[in-house]
Order: sequence, then C-alpha cells, then structure tokens
Amino acid sequence: MRTQLLGVLLLALLAAGQQPQPASQASKAAPASQKMLTFKASANLVIVNVGARDRSGKLIEGLKAEDFQILEDEKPQKISVFEFQRLTQEYLPPPPPLAAAPAPVLPAFAQSMQITPSLPGQIRFRDRRLMVLLFDFTSMQPDDQIRAQKAAEKFLDQQMTTSDAVSIMAVSNSVQVLQDFTTDRDQLRRIIRAFSIGEGSDLADEAAVGDEETEADTGAAFTADEAEFNIFNTDRKLAALETAVKMLQSLPEKKALVYFSSGVGRTGVENDSQLRATINAAVRSNVSFYPIDARGLVVEAPGGNANVGSPRGTGLFTGGAQSKRRERFHSQQETLTTLASDTGGKAMLDNNDLSMGIVQAQEDIGSYYILGYYSSNSALDGRFRRIRVKLLPNATAKLDYRSGYYASKEWRGFTAGDKERQLQEAILLGDPVTDLPMALEVNYFRLARDRYFVPLAVKIPGSEIETIKKRGGQTAEFDFIGQVRDARGHIVSSVRDGITVKLGEATASQLAHRHLQYDSAFTLPPGEYMLKFLARENTIGKIGTFETKFSVPDITAEASYLRTSSVVWANQRESLSNAIGAAEKSRKLIAGHPLVQEGQKLIPSITRVFRRNQDLYVYLEVYDPASGPSDKAPSIAASLSFYRGNSRAFQSEAVQVKQMLASRPHAVAVQMRVPLERLTPGRYTCQVNVVDQIGQKFAFQRAPLVVLP
Repeated sequence: MRTQLLGVLLLALLAAGQQPQPASQASKAAPASQKMLTFKASANLVIVNVGARDRSGKLIEGLKAEDFQILEDEKPQKISVFEFQRLTQEYLPPPPPLAAAPAPVLPAFAQSMQITPSLPGQIRFRDRRLMVLLFDFTSMQPDDQIRAQKAAEKFLDQQMTTSDAVSIMAVSNSVQVLQDFTTDRDQLRRIIRAFSIGEGSDLADEAAVGDEETEADTGAAFTADEAEFNIFNTDRKLAALETAVKMLQSLPEKKALVYFSSGVGRTGVENDSQLRATINAAVRSNVSFYPIDARGLVVEAPGGNANVGSPRGTGLFTGGAQSKRRERFHSQQETLTTLASDTGGKAMLDNNDLSMGIVQAQEDIGSYYILGYYSSNSALDGRFRRIRVKLLPNATAKLDYRSGYYASKEWRGFTAGDKERQLQEAILLGDPVTDLPMALEVNYFRLARDRYFVPLAVKIPGSEIETIKKRGGQTAEFDFIGQVRDARGHIVSSVRDGITVKLGEATASQLAHRHLQYDSAFTLPPGEYMLKFLARENTIGKIGTFETKFSVPDITAEASYLRTSSVVWANQRESLSNAIGAAEKSRKLIAGHPLVQEGQKLIPSITRVFRRNQDLYVYLEVYDPASGPSDKAPSIAASLSFYRGNSRAFQSEAVQVKQMLASRPHAVAVQMRVPLERLTPGRYTCQVNVVDQIGQKFAFQRAPLVVLP
C-alpha cells in the first residue's frame, strides 16, 4: 500500500513573506575569439600502505617496488608510487618550561585552521608518524577535560618521539582544527595548556539518563525518556568523527586518531547508521581510531555518586537502578570499542593513565611501505574492488594492508534507468549512505480509535545542496522515498515524491546558512514500526538514507491517565504559500494536517536547538477529555516548566482551552508560545504540564532543549 498525504519542502529559518532581491546582471559572454581550449584528464590513483614482517615479526627493510605485486580484482596493476616510511621510537629530550601562560582557547569559538591536503601521489610527511589528538568537549565533564589535558601534556613532555607529527582538533559546536600536523612540540604544548576547561561541558550527557529507575529524584513530576535527544546527541558525536577523518582523506600516510571522550552512549539500532558510516569513512581515509575514556577507572556507590540525587522508585532497593547504570556505562564504552576494533585501532578503557592510550597508537604505527597505482579499471560504477598484495621474494612474509576500496561514481553519465536502479539499490542496502546528511522526526496524532496520523519531518542542511542557474534563479531537484515496515518486516505504508526547488537569487545566496525541511505523513494503526527514508538531490547525485524504529501507542487502551499525542517543539511558523517545492497540493489533505492552521505550517525543530531571540512553539492534542455537565465543554490547563539541573529556571503562564476541534470532536488542541529571551544560554529540560480540570487527570511530557545566545 502506498500512502502519500503531503509532500512539501520549506526553507526553514527564513522569515515569512521575505521577498527576494533583484538578481545581479549576468556578465556578458566572452567573444568566440577569446575562448580557450581546455584539456581534461582523470586517473584513479589508489594508495595502499603495506606493513611487511617476517615469521618472527621483524620488519623487512630494503624492499623495492619490483619486489611487490598488486592485484585489483585479480588483475595485476603497475606500481607508480613507492615510498618507505622509516619510523623510530627515539624520544625527544624533556622540553623547557613555557615562557608565559598562553591565552585561553575557547573551543566553541576558536578560529579553525585547516588540515592541508596533499596532491595525488604527494608524500608530504616522509618518515613521520601522523597522529591526531581530538578532544570531544561536549561529552566530557570538567574533571574529565582536566584528565585529558594532563594526559596530552604528559605525552608531549615525556613520550613524543622524533618521528611524530601531531595535529590537534576539538569538538564543541563543530569540529575545530586547532593545529595542523606539526613537529613543533612547543606550539602543541601551548595549545593544550590553553584549553578553557569547562567549555562545552554543559552539553555533556552524563545526566541524561531517561529511565524511571535510574533518574535522580528532584521532586519534579515523572519524566518520559530522553531517547530521541540522545539519538541526536550520539549521531552528532559520530558525525563529528566522520567529519574529522574526511579531513585526513587526501593524506596517503597512515593516520591514528586519538579520541578523548567520556563514552558515546547508544539507544539501540537507531545509531547504527551513523556508526557504520563513521567506520566506513575512517577505513576509506586510512585512519584508525584510538578512543580514550577520559573518566578513567570508575567506581561508584550503588545509588550513584554524591553529586546526583537518589534514584526514583524502588530501583535502589531491588538493584535495578545500579544494574541499568552499569548497562548504560558499558554501552558507552562498547561504542568506543567498536570504533577501535573496526578500524584497526585499540580502545583505552578503565585506566587512569590516559597517556598510555596515546602511546598505544604511537607504537602501533611502525615503519611501512606506501604503494600507489593507477587503476586499470576506469569504470565509475561505485563497486567494491578487492586488493591483494604479494611479496615476490618472500612468500611467507606477513603483510598488513587494506583489503579493497569502493570506486567513485559519476552522476552525469547516469541514464534514467541507472538513476532509478540507484534508488532501488540504496533503499535496499543494509549499510547507510551518508553523502547527504539529514535529521528526522516522527510524531503521532489520533484520528480514530484505531487510526493515527503520523507526520514525518526531515531536515537537510542547505550547505549540502547543489543548485543550477535557470531563468534568473536557482533550481534543484530531489527524490524522496519513505518505507514503513511493521514488526514482521512487511511494508505497510510508503511515500515517493519528486520535488523541484525554485529559489530566487537572494534566497539562493542564503541557502548555505539555512536548511531545507521536507514534510510528509502516513496513516497507521497502533504498533511498532521501522522507517527507512531516502533523499537524493539530482544535481550531482548525492544520496542520504536514515533508518529508525518508532512506535505508535494505543492510547485508547489505558484510561488511568490523560491521553495526549506526541509533543511538537518548534521555533517557526511558515506560510504554505512560501513553500519552495511541493509534490501535491490537495486542500483536503492539507486541511487535515494537525500542524497546518489557516495556511500556516508549524515547522518542527528536529534538533531542538533554539536561540534566545526566538519563540518556542509547543503543540499537542488531548483526547477524550471530560466535559462539563451543563455546557458540555472541556477545561484543559497547560503550562511549560524549564529545568536546569535540579532547579526550575522558568515557569510559563497557564493556557486555558475550552473548545474541541471542529474536525475531530474527540480532541482538544493545546498551543503555547513562549519567548526564550528570559532564559540564559545552556541546556534545559522543558516539561509540558497538562491538566484536565474536570476529569481530574493530568499528563507530563518532557524534552531536552538547548538555548544558544
């Protein structure tokens, strides 16, 4: 069954009614006599790093290019690049003390450098061991940041060798390159010493527990879990690692990325797509992860440390709270172990000497050979090509190298059949495709006792979109496919849209600083589902896929609490007339959409990151409320509470609703709008308080929000 209710593409965070400015006059075409003849050539240079050791494990030196044979898909290849990297373990002498205290480095706002790329076949770092120290400030509390800083200082002062070239990166709001690869130890020490401890720690998810038995009892109402925010938070950390390794892709040398964090938690299969994408990017870039758990050796009391409140409920007495705390801790470390093992690195866990993790990466990169060849297979088909290396003079030698690579794809030569086949292969592929990043949110609203309206919102960064000039503006084309499978794996609903985006020159110039939001919807009965969504922009053919589980609860089965829909958090309303693309404009379908009122579409904030100069819009529905004996009208009161830590930072005024929806007489729409200017920047937990004053029932729903300056 195919269900398409609404396919709309909006330019989010663009003021409603903004008119594009006149396009600048096009430059005159150059006369024919000035046309230049252009020659184009392309070649697929493949780099393979090979470690060669004899039976006893001793490095085999003195080999030449003719001693090796490389086969790609069992076809011999000619070696065009050959280099031996001789790496030593000779330690540098102790450094003198720094002359002056360096200025603090603010990771969130530091001016980012760039990793200088290498040209194809260029070996810039001869006899150098390339190591990246990446500090994830958003996952570490201040004491963990101090331990990571001290470990890096110890490595630079006592354990750095003459062969080491080190780069420093940091993760705050984005990936920042604080120092390109250098052997200048004093410069590295200044940057490490200048870290502003505490920066980004307010985004660390140590307190984001999301479980009734393990959550600290602060006296507030019961909270729903924070799984959705944790998914985004985890994906953001993994995406930062993917961004970091892609910066290193052009360097043909072996690279080790030492990742300081306090663990990366996962909520199940929801994070698998980004995890596999990060590992695949690291393998293609010839980068090995060496994660270090900055918490060191952790021992805590059964009820939690003294800096957190006691758990709710009976979990403290049954052992359930401590068991789940340990499960969460082990899950965070398991992700680090997966990153290391699948990329050829090692994880450093449960050890207070964090510098040992850096030394571990240092010792794993010994001397090796760099072999490069231009592939004889020029087909840009995106298929996996298997590599096999032989050492001709010593058939018993142990060789260490990557097993293959994926060929490039050229979108321009695709026929209509090729494009359709690519979509079918991508939607059926087990591994995710992450060339086009996206974030996704699913909500639910009850239409009848056994039927729910499930809107889907997908956000795509505008900086990832390629446009084409056409008739005084910019255009881009998209294909969207969504498939919903039930618990047995059967497709129960699907959507397929092709949308053309039309932008004025002024709007197109702002695209890099905005994002596109696609909206569609399904009609489903209660149950557990798996959603797989695919988006492809058809200018250069970038594809992104997203897969997640979601549930539609049967809220008619329980009557002991106030029945509500999911809560939509937003910071923008946009007129549907301002949509830059739409697949279908059915007035009947649009009129039935809960988030569309009087031609205005409430745009969900999928990442739930807001700024102080914005308003927070909240929308939810209450079902089957009690009504008064005389006027038969309901009486619903709702308010918002903002919590920061264990204290309430702000309470909004209560909103009273006394009218049923005209289209659905069993439902009451609750809408709130709260300015965020009274909140200081940071992380909050926002709680929706809904009370049926006649039926004496209530409901609470919470979501974590981030408020930026």
